[in-house]
Amino acid sequence: MAGTEVHTATNQTHRRAVQVIRDLPPACFAFVMATGIISADTYALGPTWLSRLLLTIAAGGLVLLAGMLAIRLWRFRPQVMADFNSPERTFGFFTIVAGTDVLGARLAGAGHPAVTAILAIAAAAVWLCLTYAIPADLLLARSRDSVLGGVNGTWLLWVVGTQSLAICAAVLIPAWPAQASLLAAFAVGLWSVGLVLYLMLVTLILLRWLIVPMTPAALGPPYWILMGATAITVRAGAQLLALPPGLAVYRLAAGFVSGFSYVLWSFGTWWIPLLIVLGLWRHLKHRWTLGYETALWSVVFPLGMYSAATGAFGKVTHLAFMAPIAHVMLWVAVAAWTAVAVGGLISLRRRPADTAPAT
Repeated sequence: MAGTEVHTATNQTHRRAVQVIRDLPPACFAFVMATGIISADTYALGPTWLSRLLLTIAAGGLVLLAGMLAIRLWRFRPQVMADFNSPERTFGFFTIVAGTDVLGARLAGAGHPAVTAILAIAAAAVWLCLTYAIPADLLLARSRDSVLGGVNGTWLLWVVGTQSLAICAAVLIPAWPAQASLLAAFAVGLWSVGLVLYLMLVTLILLRWLIVPMTPAALGPPYWILMGATAITVRAGAQLLALPPGLAVYRLAAGFVSGFSYVLWSFGTWWIPLLIVLGLWRHLKHRWTLGYETALWSVVFPLGMYSAATGAFGKVTHLAFMAPIAHVMLWVAVAAWTAVAVGGLISLRRRPADTAPAT
């Protein structure tokens, strides 16, 4: 009897694992992004024990999700292609790039530049494929006349992935000073591409808001990336401003990077109250149930990145008023991470074996 129960439990666990992998959302690496950036925040501002703990969790999450993604590509390729061909979901694959780079940048700060370089090269390869394949698919292979209805906050993950590469290129310069000019040129170039992408994509999102009727279902957590994309652009800008002043590309771009980064920091700060209002409209007025979903990590990451960007930019530009803002937002992000993590664990325990995970 006991053996039968064990066998049944094993089969249920196996079915649940298969279902989780089959339905793995493209933006699942947002967990690594959120955990990695808060680890970086606490590495800079303390406490260091929390930073080390979150670094371990982020690294474990990256390995686990990479393995699950590999299995999904092998066993459930039609589901992967369906996600890739969906305008609402396809940009979520850029979390692979951003999650890998955020973890890589954190490891560089801990004295592991070789690991950072390996992760950055892998992320760059994924970014290079996605940054051309996704627009080409939307332009040339779409099955509908317009994709405007599919525009949402996840599209800005393209910006986040691009700026994360800029950060990795910049943080590697102290480890390879002989390649400083090349790495700096890459970093500034990627930052510029990310900036233009943000301006372009935020215009599309606002256009979608004005033309397509807004529903509670459409106004989900990924819209917080409107602020997260500005924050990571500011964080990348701060990293560029910390480059050796003797570099030619620094002399060329420093003034523009500094000024535009402050503009984006201000705009990102402006987004926060509006995003809160939109969330209240969704959950209070329309009584949308607030339960765990993978997309909630798309709220945690912007909060953590806003703290990191504020602290780093304030330090490099000597704007003292930014330091306390960074500290407050760090603990807001830690509280949000804890709440989402607890919600995720409860969701895993309660989910029956024949129920697909929330996306």
